[in-house]
Amino acid sequence: MLTIHCAACRKKLWRYDKIGPGEVLRCHKDRIKKMYYSQMHEHKIQCPCGKNIGIDKGSFYKMITKAFTYKGTKRN
Repeated sequence: MLTIHCAACRKKLWRYDKIGPGEVLRCHKDRIKKMYYSQMHEHKIQCPCGKNIGIDKGSFYKMITKAFTYKGTKRN
């Protein structure tokens, strides 16, 4: 389980169940377990500080690589 944080202000955004050893390029909406501080604005998901974190692509969010950090472990 990973905790996704904003790279700018370090606020928790959501908890995500990551499957596989690869990078976090997409966050599938059905694997997001808990939302903390995030908001939608014109098909983009943002931190309350105003930084764009990802783009809404329907069933998943396409993540902006330098906009977030994460802590936790990935499930193989």
